[in-house]
Amino acid sequence: MTGAPARPARPVTPTTILAELLDDLVTRAGPGADADLVRARDLAAGLDPYLDEHTSPASSALVELEARTRSAAWTGTLEQEMLSGHVEGRFLALLVGMTGARRVLEVGMFTGYSALAMAEALPEDGELVACELDADVAAFARDCFAASPAGRRIRVEVGPAADALERLRGTAFDLVFVDADKAGYAGYLDTVLDGGLLAPGGVVCVDNTLMQGLPWTGDRTANGDAIAAFNRRITDDPRVEQVLVPLRDGLTLIRRSA
Repeated sequence: MTGAPARPARPVTPTTILAELLDDLVTRAGPGADADLVRARDLAAGLDPYLDEHTSPASSALVELEARTRSAAWTGTLEQEMLSGHVEGRFLALLVGMTGARRVLEVGMFTGYSALAMAEALPEDGELVACELDADVAAFARDCFAASPAGRRIRVEVGPAADALERLRGTAFDLVFVDADKAGYAGYLDTVLDGGLLAPGGVVCVDNTLMQGLPWTGDRTANGDAIAAFNRRITDDPRVEQVLVPLRDGLTLIRRSA
């Protein structure tokens, strides 16, 4: 990974994809674009910037981590759009504080934005264990963590997430954040629920559960199909109760049924 000028993130959430589609329609319509179409475009395009403006600011360490991630030259399946970002990071940090979490597990770390955001909200003796498959990405994240006092609360497990979860069986976490390979989501959740990884009253957060709108628009991709199947499975699972929050690319909050 080498530094490069940061490029704008491409649209990868239902809202940003919708905004781009509407902007294309307005552009094609030209000066005679229907006023309602222009208003629809402006509603969609302005939502994320408005959320960002009215969410508590990120720490300087998180701002720097985001800048480094966006300027890195990613290859293969890695891309800057995998970054959780400001609003989702603050949401997760607020959730840590509201639940009084002391131990957090993250399944799928990438460059560590969400990990550091949650670690900053942990108490001094709190711990976050983050699982990351790619050793180079894990090293990138560790280097970013070193810029923050909260970085010492993060322990990174490098390698397949399923292997890390097996090693952690019996270690209870108050909050679990899942943001790894989409086909593995169901298995990860089963291990968390059945392997003693979720503390009593604990919460599981699963990212990308709207997956660019693919689960309901009918477009077929491997990730879209995996998320659609996962969402249906959770909906039908009597062990849990859940709510799908339309934050960024979708975030499902799950806890054991009472």
